[in-house]
Formats: sequence, C-alpha cells, structure tokens
Amino acid sequence: MKKFFTIISVIATAFAMVSCSLEEDPNAIVSPYAFFKTKPQIRAAVNGCYDPLNPIHDLRFYEGIEGTTDLASTDGSAQPDAKMDINPARPGAGAHVWQNCWIGIRYCLSTLAGIERSEVAESEKLPYAIETRILLSYYYYLLTCTFGDVPFYEKYVETDEDMLVIGNLPRMSAVQTRKTLIDELKLYVPALPQVRTCDQEYNYCGAAMGWMMIAKMAAWNKDWDEVIYACEHLEAIYGDLMQYPYSDVCFRNKNTPESIFEINHEFVEGGIDYTPGSSLGISAIVLPKRGQNDSDDLYDGVNIPEVGSKATAYTPVRPTRYMKENILTSKTGDIRREYNFATSWHGKNFTTTWMGHKFWCFNVDRNYDHNNYKIFRYADALLLLAEAWCEKGEYGKAIAYLNRVRERAEIDQYTFVTEVKLRGEIRDERARELFGEWGRKFDLVRWGIWYDQLLAYNLYGNVQANIRPCHQYYPIPDVQCLRTGRILSNPEYEKYNLIN
Repeated sequence: MKKFFTIISVIATAFAMVSCSLEEDPNAIVSPYAFFKTKPQIRAAVNGCYDPLNPIHDLRFYEGIEGTTDLASTDGSAQPDAKMDINPARPGAGAHVWQNCWIGIRYCLSTLAGIERSEVAESEKLPYAIETRILLSYYYYLLTCTFGDVPFYEKYVETDEDMLVIGNLPRMSAVQTRKTLIDELKLYVPALPQVRTCDQEYNYCGAAMGWMMIAKMAAWNKDWDEVIYACEHLEAIYGDLMQYPYSDVCFRNKNTPESIFEINHEFVEGGIDYTPGSSLGISAIVLPKRGQNDSDDLYDGVNIPEVGSKATAYTPVRPTRYMKENILTSKTGDIRREYNFATSWHGKNFTTTWMGHKFWCFNVDRNYDHNNYKIFRYADALLLLAEAWCEKGEYGKAIAYLNRVRERAEIDQYTFVTEVKLRGEIRDERARELFGEWGRKFDLVRWGIWYDQLLAYNLYGNVQANIRPCHQYYPIPDVQCLRTGRILSNPEYEKYNLIN
C-alpha cells in the first residue's frame, strides 16, 4: 500500500507558477503537515477536491463543447465561444476551465500529500487516496480534452528548486499523460468496492468513475484493449441497460442508478456542496427563448408552469437541422426524441424546435440551476465497447453492444453492411444517446472530424466566418503563457495569425 503514496504528486503551491492566475494565498490550502489526523479530516479535505468542478461546468463551457458543434448551435449569441471568436488573448471559456482545473489539481495533490503523512491506518486511508486520484485524473482529462498537450508532473515538490523546475514545464504529450494516469488507476481502482456510483455514500467517485476514466482516456489514445478492459468492468457492475429507464437521463433526476458521474447542484449534509455561487448554470441557454411579449411562465408563447415565471432565458442553444433531420429523425419512433427536442408542451406548439425537457430546470429562480449535469453514464460505456470492438475488427461484438443501446431507445436493431457504415452508425448512436451531455466536441476531436463536421453542419454565420482548424482545442490563455516567459505557447493559433 505504501507504494501508492510514493508515486503520487503532492504539494500544490507550484501550480501558482505553472498554470493559472490564482489569486488566493497558497497557504490557504489545507496543509499536508497540519491536518489529516482523523478520518473526518481526511473526508473534509477530499470533499474540497470536488469544489472546482462546478465553476468549470458552466454555460460558457457548455456553449463551447455542446452549443457549437454539428448537433447544436447557439445562433445569435454574442458569447465568444458560441461565435468561435477565440484566440489566446480572448480564450473564452478556456480561461476559467484552465484556472479551475489547475485549482482542482492543486487541491488533489495537497490532499494526497496529507493522506500520505496521516497516521490513520493504511487500510482506512487508502480509499480516500484512490478517490482523490480519480478526481485528479478527471482534471487532467479535462485539460487534455480541452487544450491538447499540457504540462504534467507527479513529482514531490518541497523546495524552491523543485518549484522552479515545475514552473518551466512546457506542453507535454497528452497521450503520455493519459497513459500514465491509466496505468496508475489500473493499479488501484480494483481495490475499491466494485459498485455503482449511486451505491456509493453521497455518490462520491468510486470504482465506476475510476473505470470510466480509464476507458475515456484510452479511447482518446486509441488503445482499444484498455477501453474494453475498463468497460467490461463497468458492464460487470451495471449489468443490463434495460433496467435503467431512459427517462432517468433528465438532468433534474439526480444521481440515478445508470449514472457514473454527475455534477451535483445541491448540498447534502455530510456530503459534497456544489451549490452554484453565481448565475452561470446552463438552464438559461437550454430553455425556449422568451419573446418581448412573453411574461409569467410563457416561453416562445407556450406556458411551461413546471419551469415557472422566474427563469432567465438567454440566447438559447438549439438542435441543428443535421441533428433533427439526419441523426434523430421523427421517422424511427426513437423515444429519445421527445426528451432531447421540444416542439410542443402540454399540447401547444412552439414556433421552432428547442432543446428538450431533458435539460430544463423546473422551478428555477433566474439562472440558479439546481439540476445535476450528466457527465458519464453506463450507455456511454456500452457505446465505447461497440466502438472499440469495431476498431478491432470484431464487428459482431460491436453490433451486439450497439444494439443494447438501440433496444432501450425502441428503434430497429442494426445489421452489418460494411465497416465504414458500422463505424458511422456507432458515432451517430453516440449523438442520439448522449446529446447535450458535455462531450460532443470531445468526440469529434478525438475522431479527427471536428472541423469538417462544423463547416458542414453548424450554419451559424459567425461560426462559419471565424472557425479555423486550431479551434479544435482552446488556446492556453495568453496571460498564462506570459507568466512562463512563453515556455507555454499556442503554435497552432500562430499559424492562423490568431494572436490577439
């Protein structure tokens, strides 16, 4: 067990030099030398590692990774992420994602250092260390998905000399970063109880989230054997998909049995407090738009009493024509259409198609969204298994997993035609099943088709005018590059003269 702690990165203060404009006093972080004397203290410190998740997953980031894709557009929005008006000097959501991911990493590393030094019995503190390790991998996963190659280290930092080394780290291979994290998670996730997240106390990150992190990072690395290894563990934990009703995917249905990871937006005593501190929840961009004459609970001229009269409604994200007419059509009887699209409510028609009630926050006050955001679900793991077996040439196995998801959606079973068509169908099924769930851009980028898909299917004029291939990743904010003396840079943006 001791080996676990010796390989963990620890002290957090070095990140002030490497990564983010953190204004808080580094001494304010829980000291690994002065805390962690009891299990409740360890639990409190680990809880703190969840805190940056909420400010990362806000409406700005949602516009960037879901609202500006081939499946959805935020046509008319003035936000830079919605218009693809992004460069190092104006990084949009990239600024707060970068900052808060590194804050999360700081918290995790400091907590791991404290757990290592704790005199609590090894068998009692190990699960907390593994949970923290899983969270650490999620922050690095988000960084590599969002920015590509980023600094990465797991060195114990205790001296000024160590901090200087860390402060001079350049971009480092995202592939190698993910491989390192995968190898470490594989060592320790088996030591946790092999249960669903909903069976974890307070829905903390446990084995299910650990396996999903391995699968997600391995899919980016195209390491299909690792994807299969991790997802088969999830299959053993979660079982038959048909036991989980699709209606549970609505964001207002919290910590449901199918979920692997959700961003929680409520306080549970003794658990995790994700309560939003600002009005940046996504509820205001997934509701039908309010017209000048709309009041009370009217949205696009239709009463939605469940949402109520206090909701804020900004320029909304809307499904693209490609999503409505090519991917999730009305001809197949797919039950997911009524959840993902809103064409009417209580029998009264809207003037256009909006994001469906899957995303709406009922009884919302302004934009203080109290829904949970679905990040990872079991159906995602089954579709990763379909993708992995397809890439390995095992088409029968791929189709079997694909059809498990289609069966719940009440659509026809898929039969093999060609490898190319199967690959395309698996990708389309991910679009139908996981629409709006914080991952579409990541899928398009890892498949290498992001730029072509947006040019073809996102018809927002500003996106068409501004998009460049470099936008597949956000730039590292220019202020951070300056802090490192330009050791960190954005060469792909420089190719297109997108400097400021």
